[in-house]
Amino acid sequence: MPITPEITVGAPDELGLRNVQIGGKTLGRAWSERELRRILDRAGVEPGHAIHWFGGGPTVWPDGGGWRRRTIGGLMFVGFLATTYPLFRIGVSDSADALTYGGRIAGFTVLVASMVELAAAGACVDYYAKRRWPYSGVLVFAGVVIALLSGVGLLLLQIGERFTGYSLIGISLTVGSSMALVELVKARAWKGLRNPRRIAIGAVVSTLLAVTNLAYSQIYVPYVKSPLVESGAEFREANQEKTGRPLYVTVHMYVKNAGEVPVYVLDSKYWIHGVPASSRPDGGVAKEELIYDGDFVVPVGRVLNPGEEVAQDTVVEVDAPESKKYEAIRAQTEVYVIRKDRMKLPPEYASSAAQGNHLKRLAKVENIPENATYVLQSDISNSSEILNVARGRQRITILRISSGQWPRVVVEISPPHDRIDFDPTHPIATALANERSRNRYGLSSVRGSTAETPYQELLEKARAVQKQAEPPK
Repeated sequence: MPITPEITVGAPDELGLRNVQIGGKTLGRAWSERELRRILDRAGVEPGHAIHWFGGGPTVWPDGGGWRRRTIGGLMFVGFLATTYPLFRIGVSDSADALTYGGRIAGFTVLVASMVELAAAGACVDYYAKRRWPYSGVLVFAGVVIALLSGVGLLLLQIGERFTGYSLIGISLTVGSSMALVELVKARAWKGLRNPRRIAIGAVVSTLLAVTNLAYSQIYVPYVKSPLVESGAEFREANQEKTGRPLYVTVHMYVKNAGEVPVYVLDSKYWIHGVPASSRPDGGVAKEELIYDGDFVVPVGRVLNPGEEVAQDTVVEVDAPESKKYEAIRAQTEVYVIRKDRMKLPPEYASSAAQGNHLKRLAKVENIPENATYVLQSDISNSSEILNVARGRQRITILRISSGQWPRVVVEISPPHDRIDFDPTHPIATALANERSRNRYGLSSVRGSTAETPYQELLEKARAVQKQAEPPK
């Protein structure tokens, strides 16, 4: 007589799974009576075979159809994948291209977090199914915590910024991961660990150390180190072919990075003024007369590293020098720089100049003053992809404005579709509106030291050179 194997179905566990054994050997676990039938069919057990039930009869299946479990697991799986993509993109970009060492370390950290999220997506399938792997719950718990930290961090970075698509992502991650975290805490998903308390303390301490290190390298160090840029001008030789002809004066101009922070030179400006006597015959105050102005750092957008200096000599022509009632000639420089460790200026910036007819066409689209003579405009990126995500795209615009005796340069940084209005009649208001960008990117205008020389002394030098150049009679 053949031996009939004993079939037993155990009591439901916390997931509603019931253990199925034949002859003391476990064949699997079943959610429902239909799944039990599939297990028995694979084992070759015909319908109608006697089954021993423990913890409830054939009608006790707590999980039922498992729709709630499958819904939660499916949502968490999608959430893990949705979190993996932005974290992976940010991590790959910053680990290779961040401007600072701390930024690259942060990029590697984010890249590791994206790998954990991807692993959590795989563990989610096991955790909300048969839980064959004892540590799947721990990995799902870690993935939810990372998603929560990512959402909160993204929202914190966007405080005061424009509402973008990443704002919605941050809100969705924060709300969804908070709800998932509550469910996992109730289910004690960390039960697979032997010493969960010690591991939790170690994770908290490691996280605090990492956050402190990143805050020191990303926030404290960059703001403690300030750029130190020096600029100035000085008069060199003067010559004149003969009396009545123009006077040519050579002016030497320079800019030097005397600090520890590399900078981009966005643009430069110099002014050569003739300074008349301090008073006029009618008792009024004489005004300076602009002789010449221009830029002296070429090309624009070049990097000025610590200790590096850029210099240029310019020859200024003074027509009818004997008729000028100047007391002195004054030269002054100004350079407009921005910190290289806080943003990236693309190579296209130097070739983005618009003037003449191109400037007129641009003025029809952009809010550009009528007295603008030259425009430089280019998109810029932040020092890391994390900040690009938080702040969105930014654009820098340089305007050279013709304004009487003191032509000037206006610098503005803003999102492409959120421009600050240029008000040529109120330059201080424009500067105040742009103050936030100045502080964020280290944008500054450096006025150089003033060089001034007596006008008659220049004429005497020119005549002396003229006499030396004349052949002997």
